[in-house]
Amino acid sequence: MRIGVDVGGTNTDAVLMDGARVVASHKATTSRDVTQGIIQAITAVLSAGDARAEDISAVMVGTTHFTNAFVERRGLQQVAVVRLCLPATKGLPPMVDWPEDIADAVGSHHYMVRGGYEFDGREINPLDEVAVTQAAQAIRSKGITAVAVSCVFSPVKTEMEERAGEILRAELPDASITLSSRIGRIGMLERENAAIMNASLATLSTDFVASFRRALSALNISAPFYISQNDGTLMSAEFVERYPVLTFASGPTNSMRGAAYLSGLQDALVVDIGGTTTDLGMLVNGFPRESSVAVDIGGVRTNFRMPDILAIGLGGGSIVRSEGDACQVGPQSVGYRLREEALVFGGSQLTATDVAVASGYADVGDARLVAHLQGDAVAAARGAIHRLLNDAVDRMKTSAVPVPVVLVGGGAILVRDAIPGTSEVIVPKHAGVANAIGASIAQVGGEIDKVYDYAQWGRQEALEDARSSATERAVAAGALPDSVKIIDLEELPLSYMPGQAVRVRSKAAGDLPL
Repeated sequence: MRIGVDVGGTNTDAVLMDGARVVASHKATTSRDVTQGIIQAITAVLSAGDARAEDISAVMVGTTHFTNAFVERRGLQQVAVVRLCLPATKGLPPMVDWPEDIADAVGSHHYMVRGGYEFDGREINPLDEVAVTQAAQAIRSKGITAVAVSCVFSPVKTEMEERAGEILRAELPDASITLSSRIGRIGMLERENAAIMNASLATLSTDFVASFRRALSALNISAPFYISQNDGTLMSAEFVERYPVLTFASGPTNSMRGAAYLSGLQDALVVDIGGTTTDLGMLVNGFPRESSVAVDIGGVRTNFRMPDILAIGLGGGSIVRSEGDACQVGPQSVGYRLREEALVFGGSQLTATDVAVASGYADVGDARLVAHLQGDAVAAARGAIHRLLNDAVDRMKTSAVPVPVVLVGGGAILVRDAIPGTSEVIVPKHAGVANAIGASIAQVGGEIDKVYDYAQWGRQEALEDARSSATERAVAAGALPDSVKIIDLEELPLSYMPGQAVRVRSKAAGDLPL
């Protein structure tokens, strides 16, 4: 047996799985103490499934803990940035485009030294190891214990970043050091930003893993636990301590993986309606379609892998307002206070959930408390809900061909009418906890994004290197070596570069050692 947990802004969901079977599920309001809420959810599904702690082989958790900390500028460490670049890139220093408040929280401790590569791996300059050592000594004198290392075109060739990391570890044995090539993709500033973000979360990630270990120990669960990544795969507790930034946007990804599992569809549009927002994304071969553009997180541009998600302000807690003949639903929401403020639960606020109950779509709370709502007002609100969703579906589609839609999340009760541009609308069993199911079934993944010069490598050799590199990263993240398979391989010729430069992205996934 294994347990999957997903912590959202409104609800914390948990499932107990026995193989492919859902034994028990639990949905509760997210508590202020996130870790304690997770423990309560695990306790609830163990009790409902009549299972013992020793029956559990693994616990998988999806959390917004790190995303919220960065967006809210809470609990972040001061970070020293060492860029291997000179004489290139000195016109744009690290964090040049960061919002002032978060730049202040992370600090402006920047060191640029000679080094870096051209697109094809030729050196701009040899690495200045003496300057790196001097930077390390300056960092130590300031008491900084989080360092981000970036290098021009390091995804092409990682040796300089790795050597700089070795020097820094020798001088700063207690520091947390993030190499940008381990996280981001081609694009110097965005990749460097991702490394700085990751480094700023170092202490928070260590504390989170330690507190969760203590909580599982208190429940007498000795099984390993894993954290969801934002590409639909998992990473071990040790891996998340080093790379907490990879959990960003893992919640919608869990829902999409759960939708694929519950519906049996590998290619579909997933609509996850929660308490506050609705997230839409496309499934491609059972995994979320990834964003092809830089992603803004808390005002900072990054280019590490992120699912292509469209979020709109529609959820079960969305506030419904009438303005003359018009009706507006959201984006304001009662959120986790739904069971206190919605009409069907004895509150005084008209919400989208009340509209669903009054329309006969759902059986939650007390339907008598919304019996007074006028039919025209209910129809207007229902129409507003569906217009929001219809527009969002149209924005996510890449062609006019009708696609199947899988509705999941607790707010799936809001929708019953046909959606234009879709071939069918599926609401699978256990749709309300698809996110927790997605966490529980996930595999362990690894990815590589690198530029190869086919004139030097040869196409087959370059692709084999990309495959093996992605496989190695999956194994390093905790996958069983014999189970790892390549699930995505993409070639993108770079016509604006000389020679036969090709950007290759390879993604691998494998099973957990359960």
